[in-house]
Amino acid sequence: MFGGGTLFRSFLDAGLVDSVELAVMPVLLGGGVPLLPHPAQQTNLVLTGHRVYKTGVVSLEYAVKKPRRGGRGKSSPA
Repeated sequence: MFGGGTLFRSFLDAGLVDSVELAVMPVLLGGGVPLLPHPAQQTNLVLTGHRVYKTGVVSLEYAVKKPRRGGRGKSSPA
């Protein structure tokens, strides 16, 4: 899915996002557009890949680490 922050956040809040791919452009700005509109919930991401292009653009790939729901973890034998 490609879309803006509002669309992305609605899918993220619904638990429907498995991965996120971001591109970092080598441009200095005095301001910019946030990825997620406020208030943004904290989301744990795990870096799964990256690529650096000759232009200086860096592509980052993250997996969304979903929180465990309910139940107790497996207990280890004593």
